Amino acid sequence: MAPRSGPPDGGWGWMIVAGCFLVTICTRAVTRCISIFFVEFQAYFGQDYARTAWIHSIVDCATMLCAPLGSLISNHVSCQVGIMLGGLLASTGLILSSFAASLEHLYLSLGVLTGLGFALCYSPAIAMVGKYFNKRKALAYGIAMSGSGIGTFILAPVVQLLIEQFSWRGALLILGGFVLNLCVCGALMRPIALKEDRKTAPGLLEQEYVPEAQKQDLKRMSICSPLIKAWSHECLCYCSWKEYDFLLMPGFMVLAVSVLFMAYGCSPLFVYLVPYALSVGVSHHQAAFLMSILGVVDIIGNITFGWLTDRRCLKKYRHFCYLFAVGMDGLCCLFLPVLQTFPLLVPFSFTFGYFDGAYVTLIPVVTADVVGTSSLSSALGVVYFLHAIPYLVSPPVAGWLVDTTGSYTASFLLCGFSMIFSSTLLCFARLAKKIKRTHLRSLTNDTHSKHHIWTNGAIAYSVTGELDQKDAEFLAVDTSSYSNR
Repeated sequence: MAPRSGPPDGGWGWMIVAGCFLVTICTRAVTRCISIFFVEFQAYFGQDYARTAWIHSIVDCATMLCAPLGSLISNHVSCQVGIMLGGLLASTGLILSSFAASLEHLYLSLGVLTGLGFALCYSPAIAMVGKYFNKRKALAYGIAMSGSGIGTFILAPVVQLLIEQFSWRGALLILGGFVLNLCVCGALMRPIALKEDRKTAPGLLEQEYVPEAQKQDLKRMSICSPLIKAWSHECLCYCSWKEYDFLLMPGFMVLAVSVLFMAYGCSPLFVYLVPYALSVGVSHHQAAFLMSILGVVDIIGNITFGWLTDRRCLKKYRHFCYLFAVGMDGLCCLFLPVLQTFPLLVPFSFTFGYFDGAYVTLIPVVTADVVGTSSLSSALGVVYFLHAIPYLVSPPVAGWLVDTTGSYTASFLLCGFSMIFSSTLLCFARLAKKIKRTHLRSLTNDTHSKHHIWTNGAIAYSVTGELDQKDAEFLAVDTSSYSNR
């Protein structure tokens, strides 16, 4: 297949969007719905909030921690193979969880195995959308990522009904069969060859357009095992280094730190929204309905923010749209402890769900703007990897605070301040970058004002600053001699 000069912005790309849409339903929506099992697990195993919260934490952590592995398989084997393998692992984990006899069993099956399967599917599917779209990238991501919201909207009440009809074991077994649809999603991920990808493809280092000096540099850079053919491993080492050279970019470093605090703040709410609603007197069905509202409004946030940030007037302000959405979610968390009735929790679900969908859509878009399309798959793997530790730590910490204080106030306040700090950090970094760019532009203008160019019709001289006397005399003589010819 001949490489394309750029993304097609349509065609089979819409099938890629549909496949990614289903992937987000089977991964992120199912992960969110695990919180509906929280009360069931706690009652069945007789454990406290903190220990039970580890189940959801390990699923999220494994999904994000192994995201670079998903990117690696996608880059060096096939996106299709990675997603199909992930679907099999995730389904196996859910089915084994239906036979769990202890929380430790759930930690391994539902947490580690299912989370690993989700990791192999999630970041490669999202990266594929970025390869097929450029001009309408935010809209494509908005549609693809809305699967998380619509999946939550549909699955939350369905899972509650499954638990009532078949117990939590039967519900997990049915979810295991549902997640097998990831294998179908993987089949849709047709690979595409772009010219900009040729810079990082391992086999292309042998092509003629690669300078000989660069090949010599590769030989000196190689640190691979001597048991494998030296040349092929030198190519692999160089390409692996090139895949992750964005890690040293200041813009990516700031984004990474911001993501850490954002991930810490957003995770506990999905775990504790249903238990919190039950604790203030909301019924089980109403609590599940809150998750459904959050999910369906999440869809609106996905699509509307994706469409808006593709407009010419907002396209260059994507970073600020992202940090605004994160900050608004943080404010929602700060107000949650005073909302203690179902009519008050409904507007919260609307607001939080909308801005959650907004910033989730913009994560891959902002990442692509920072690192470029050619490094997007690897960069997304790192970004989702950075979610791992906050996702692992924040729900148990929030559960410990609930067990210690006897209320959810401290947990929700910590989440809110964490997300606001994430937004503020990114805002100050962007403002500092803008100020620095303005300063450099002014210095450049001052330098250009000192440039004077003389030409004699054949040779051009560019002189910076003030000329010394000898140079001035030389130019005067040379110009007069040329005019006498």
